[in-house]
Amino acid sequence: MFSLLRRGPARLTPQQAHRQASDGQAVLLDVRGLPEWQAGHAPGALHLPLSRLRARTALPEAGQGKPVVAVCRSGNRSRTATDILAARGVEASDVVGGMTARALGGLPVTGDRGTSGAIA
Repeated sequence: MFSLLRRGPARLTPQQAHRQASDGQAVLLDVRGLPEWQAGHAPGALHLPLSRLRARTALPEAGQGKPVVAVCRSGNRSRTATDILAARGVEASDVVGGMTARALGGLPVTGDRGTSGAIA
């Protein structure tokens, strides 16, 4: 019941986020650091580390003017990212459980060179 009263950006399951990104309804924004991104990320995701987002770096061009689904390793940094994005007027949500939950759910994870990735 209390989750219905919670204000702020929406939280999506990894499957919901995958569907929205695959259907073009939103862009997936990975806010982890570069080594984590290189180890493994969602195919088609954009990359902007939370540290750069906090420093007011603009979204990558492909993500501008579109709803954004933020993702990190476990869901903590992406929740912060959605708050930052929402304060900028961006429609944003995040992935509950992050990339770890995505991988455990059997969704694709790719490495920096297009190979099978891992969650670092």
